Amino acid sequence: MVINRSGMRIEKKEKMRGGEGTVSLVHLVECEKEKNIRMLAELTLPPGASIGGHRHDGETEYFLVLSGGGLVDDNGEEKAVKAGDTIITGNGASHGVKNTGTEPLVMHAVIVTY
Repeated sequence: MVINRSGMRIEKKEKMRGGEGTVSLVHLVECEKEKNIRMLAELTLPPGASIGGHRHDGETEYFLVLSGGGLVDDNGEEKAVKAGDTIITGNGASHGVKNTGTEPLVMHAVIVTY
């Protein structure tokens, strides 16, 4: 199966998870019928935008940073991230992400359920 980008669902989330600004999501795969995958999407955070802190119980989220950079609240510890980095949060841990740069922060997000 091939899914063309032009047919992918685009979603805009204001103040995602209590964060700032608007995060754009391109749903690379609609996951309703996928076993153990809750989300597979490309997220774009413009400069200053953020995803508020939240927990992942019964699942693990992987952010693969494609471009840009920012700060991650990694279970209470602030860490800088840049293109090429991977953020992994699961087993009840929490995270939040903020674009602190001058260009969009683009990440692929995969949420795997247990």
